Amino acid sequence: MKKKEKEKEEEKKNPYHKEYGLFSNIAYLWKAMVRFQPKLPFMILLGMIGEPFMQYLWTFLSKFIIDVIAENGGVDRLLRIILLFAVLQLATTMLGTYRNRDMWTRFINVRQRLMSLKNHKVMTMNFQHLEDAEVMDCYQMAGRACNSNDIGVEGLLRSLANCLINLTVTLAGILILGTLHPAIVLIMFLLAGIQFIVRDRVNKKAKEKVWDPLATWWRKEFYMQDATTNFGAAKDIRMFGLKDWLLAKYRDLQAIRYEKQKLNEKIWFVSALCSNLLFTAAQGAVYAWMIAKVARGEITPGNFSLYLTSSMTFYNYIVQVLRGISDLLAKSREVDDFRSFMDFEGGDLDEGEDVPATSSYRFEFRNVSFQYPKSDAYALKKLTLTLEPGERLAVVGLNGAGKSTFIKLLLRLYEPAEGEILLNGVNVNRYTRRSYYRLFAPVFQDVELFAFPLSENISMQEPADTDKDRALECLVKSGLEEKIKELPAGVDTEVLKVIHDDGTDFSGGEKQKIALARALYKEAPVVVLDEPTAALDALAESKLYQDFDELIGKKSAVYISHRLSSTQFCDHVAMFEEGALVEYGTHKELLEKDGAYAKMFHTQAQYYVEDAEGVTADV
Repeated sequence: MKKKEKEKEEEKKNPYHKEYGLFSNIAYLWKAMVRFQPKLPFMILLGMIGEPFMQYLWTFLSKFIIDVIAENGGVDRLLRIILLFAVLQLATTMLGTYRNRDMWTRFINVRQRLMSLKNHKVMTMNFQHLEDAEVMDCYQMAGRACNSNDIGVEGLLRSLANCLINLTVTLAGILILGTLHPAIVLIMFLLAGIQFIVRDRVNKKAKEKVWDPLATWWRKEFYMQDATTNFGAAKDIRMFGLKDWLLAKYRDLQAIRYEKQKLNEKIWFVSALCSNLLFTAAQGAVYAWMIAKVARGEITPGNFSLYLTSSMTFYNYIVQVLRGISDLLAKSREVDDFRSFMDFEGGDLDEGEDVPATSSYRFEFRNVSFQYPKSDAYALKKLTLTLEPGERLAVVGLNGAGKSTFIKLLLRLYEPAEGEILLNGVNVNRYTRRSYYRLFAPVFQDVELFAFPLSENISMQEPADTDKDRALECLVKSGLEEKIKELPAGVDTEVLKVIHDDGTDFSGGEKQKIALARALYKEAPVVVLDEPTAALDALAESKLYQDFDELIGKKSAVYISHRLSSTQFCDHVAMFEEGALVEYGTHKELLEKDGAYAKMFHTQAQYYVEDAEGVTADV
């Protein structure tokens, strides 16, 4: 009963974590290695053949030299032996150098290819998972498992290769020392086995007590790194004097890492102490045995040298093999982290059929509800709403009313918890997201620019697929004609200074116009504006909405705002409060109803009056 309760508790703590086992992880990475670097197994085989020669070659040379000297075999015989061994050493060294150099880069390539698969997954899985802290912790742990040469996926591959190579050296040592006495081999295996057990337990404890709990720390540390170095936050840090406060937060965060690092060192101190004591015991036992054999005349001085040197090499390699197994187990646990994320069903497979091409698209919400992860409250409740082809819909309400949640459901960034969304009468889940996304040209409040040329920031496509003339036309239509003339390379100007030192940054208003140009360039049948004009004043927002509405022609459009600048020229207005649709109708109908919308509109109407320009709200 206690065991089951413990398993349930572990499941609760790590809902997305799976344990695959060492052999399953080896098979998984071996397939990846053969797929991405098919020459690597051959390189490992070369190591398994060449390493025993390199480790025991000079051991045999010492034996033969001592025996020749003891037998007065002459200088010529000594020179022939030394020359032969020199040639063998040169050949094995060259082979080993080639193998090590080539294997190093190939292992890195396998890790980078797996890292690309991880990045692909996080960019294609359901958007709503990105707001789940436990999924993001799982992602951070997967990232750690493929961000270094010595841990996780590459660490397991390297440990596997080393373990196989060290195993052949150990087998060669068994053949050599077995001719002396099998007990020597058994004693060394016993001592090395004890060291292995201790190391494996230490590895497991270190992961459980140190590295797993740091998953959340990595996420926080990444945020603090970004917050303290992000150019966008630099003005706030200076103007509000946030330096000391942020540094204090960062120090608190680093103190957590420091405490975990101290715990890690304490844990590994036990392993190091045990390792040194066992090595001393093994070395003392072999010396005592060998000295007794020589004293009784049972072995020659040359064999004494051979067995003594071989025994130390053999013990070191037994320890390395068993340590390698311990490392394999530890790194396998890290590969568990990687595979747990990769096997997480995040909706990234994008199965289904393509949305059929048609001249009109009708969207219908039927009793749709949605809850955010770990939230008991509904962000959207029992929503029933239809967007007809070519319709202009204004979605209004105060902050937190559910407007953006509605849009993310419409765009299929979120999946409904209840109810369904239909496209021309068919549940949207039948279609692939990729084809569904093509129906929309969204403009979000937070505009993200990429370190690409401006034309590619408009097309959001690769250079070969970007129509620069069309990109320029869309920028002009969005109101950036004068800005383009000022740029050193026009639409070829690099954006941001992240990659190019001469890149150009844009103001908040300019970014929003770039986002509008993107929407025009895409020529999707449905345009969605999710409060992209929040940085503008009310009158400027109203004018921009009306100008943009003329540009998009007969396309469907959804305008979201907590201000009411778009409602008068829209076909319908949807008023949201606390996740519910509380009013729906035309602007005129809702004013006549004199409800929540009318109250909100009359409160804001003063901001849409401009005497000089003659732009007046219809109150």
